Amino acid sequence: MVNPFDDESIRFRVLVNDEGQYSLWPAFAEVPPGWDIRLDDAPRNDCTAYIEKHWTDMRPSSLVAAMEANHE
Repeated sequence: MVNPFDDESIRFRVLVNDEGQYSLWPAFAEVPPGWDIRLDDAPRNDCTAYIEKHWTDMRPSSLVAAMEANHE
């Protein structure tokens, strides 16, 4: 059995949470609470390319804000 996150033949979504963290998510699966769809029903390669382009800072938004507050 293939893990759905590794299955190139199914469609995916790109999800983002309140902390600005991205997730690759199978399109057939329910979106978990606290996550919003940024790219819907796309091939896995398109979704991973979207994540690579848009998620350039892996730090959670709350950490970025705290670090910026310490520099003021």
